Amino acid sequence: MSQHYNDELWMHHALMLAGRAEAQGEVPVGAVLVLNNDIIGEGWNSVISHHDPTAHAEIMALRRGGALIGNYRLLNAVMYVTLEPCLMCWGAMVHARIVHLVFAAREKKTGDTRSLFDVFSHLDMNHRIMITGGVLAQVCSDQLRDFFRRRRDQKRQIA
Repeated sequence: MSQHYNDELWMHHALMLAGRAEAQGEVPVGAVLVLNNDIIGEGWNSVISHHDPTAHAEIMALRRGGALIGNYRLLNAVMYVTLEPCLMCWGAMVHARIVHLVFAAREKKTGDTRSLFDVFSHLDMNHRIMITGGVLAQVCSDQLRDFFRRRRDQKRQIA
């Protein structure tokens, strides 16, 4: 079984989690945290339902992973997320010491792994995370684009 196959498998799982966010009226982003080929944390955007600006999919997955293994250091864990992480989520992943980030769609406005700041490659970082971008990018981008199109259409109908 190739790593590419595993990346797609876990990204499909993250995509399903993004569907949970969308069903709750949240921006459809999902994240799954994997250690030794087992899920240790899952998350989906929950900022509206939790009244919490930090309740991004990645943060929720990290919280659950840390609670499950009983440690905030998530050494050797891999994060799969449907959208390129923001600066807050990136910082949390560095502090958690995840080994690999796999994301799908790029985020040109707030994405901080490669699109906006490329902070992961900063030479002064005390922890480096391997990055793979673009896994199932089109499927995840389509989900996000369709969500925002429907939201704009709903706002026009109200106005």
